[in-house]
Amino acid sequence: MPGLNQISPEHLMRRIGLPDAPVVLDLCLDDDFQLDPRLIPSSRRADHRHLADLVPELAGQSVILICQKGKKISQGGVALLRSYGVAAEALEGGQQGWVAAGLPLVPLAARPGIATGGTLWVTRARPKIDRIACPWLIRRFLDRDARFLFVPTAEVTAVAERFDAVPFDVDGVDLSHHGAGCSFDRMLEVFGLNTGPLARLADVIRAADTGMPDASPQAAGLLAASVGFSRMYRDDTQQLEAALPLYDALYRWARDGVQETHDSLSDGRGA
Repeated sequence: MPGLNQISPEHLMRRIGLPDAPVVLDLCLDDDFQLDPRLIPSSRRADHRHLADLVPELAGQSVILICQKGKKISQGGVALLRSYGVAAEALEGGQQGWVAAGLPLVPLAARPGIATGGTLWVTRARPKIDRIACPWLIRRFLDRDARFLFVPTAEVTAVAERFDAVPFDVDGVDLSHHGAGCSFDRMLEVFGLNTGPLARLADVIRAADTGMPDASPQAAGLLAASVGFSRMYRDDTQQLEAALPLYDALYRWARDGVQETHDSLSDGRGA
């Protein structure tokens, strides 16, 4: 059982990916981090010596701190943040405990660096499925502050170069369709996020996005809702923000609601 002001790796994994997920800060010393340069999904690197500088940003949020073993650095950081009134907890066992639990890790080399204001991504305008699903995945599992540019197809590559943005779901880039897989599939592979729930969600997204609704019972509904969102909003950014809760709901279904039916005795609630 986790100790005082600690959270277990399994419990943290259940919270990651939700719209109200905690802020996760990796405080591992540089030498320790270089031994295994991978990040827990949604986390970002931070320096324990400058935690106090982050208090204005972290106020009112739940924060999880990670160090190599879950001892002095994360425990001291938790105590420091709590002295400022920030609700902070340490990851039980630290990075080593997460690895021992067999939970996913994002290779640092695969993830764009997080600058002030969040990472910047660019794709084709007028999104429907893949170009909403991918931003959802990025916001929930890579960078909660990520921003997305929707531009004419012919301009995606040039905009990526000029604005230092990561292109996706367009011909000629890595984060796009490969074989039978869609861009969402590719992101799961590149970012090491092939968990059971995300793989199940990917089946639905792929079937809806590649014109194979019979491959997944849920695909036709996702396609219909996606077309509806695209008709409701002329502004792509507004459409993205409005549609994100649809993928939040689908993820919760994929994570722990697959067996539930309309007549189920369960009320569907849970952590």
